[in-house]
Amino acid sequence: MTLIRWNPARQRMMPTISEWDRLTSDFFGDRFEDTELTDWTPAIDIAENNDAFVVIADLPGLTKKDISINIKENMLTIGGERNIDRKDENINYCRTERRYGAFKRSFQLTDQIIADKITASFKDGILTISVPKAEEIKPKEIEIKVS
Repeated sequence: MTLIRWNPARQRMMPTISEWDRLTSDFFGDRFEDTELTDWTPAIDIAENNDAFVVIADLPGLTKKDISINIKENMLTIGGERNIDRKDENINYCRTERRYGAFKRSFQLTDQIIADKITASFKDGILTISVPKAEEIKPKEIEIKVS
């Protein structure tokens, strides 16, 4: 094993990479990234209960007519578009963080679903899709026999 003598002067003269990251983030803002280049993708949770898979999507600012839900070959696709709402052209925006534009999210479903019984509801910007399970994949309790 090789021992290297620690020199505090060397540390002061040559900042570490993490110190450079801190300096650049202090200069350029919270994060050194161009958020203008990122697309808008809604956050989606997928849960499972005994009877169904449940897909929950955050779609703030959208209405029912802005959203489409399709299922084809066990692929669930949620799509839509959030349009920019800037009616007053005399306002100069200094920073825009809200994302706009079209989105499409697709999820592969298992073969054991009942596709014609899928339901969807939309309230307060939350889309909830319930995908019922077929009887074959529903959990069953098995009785243990004691002999």
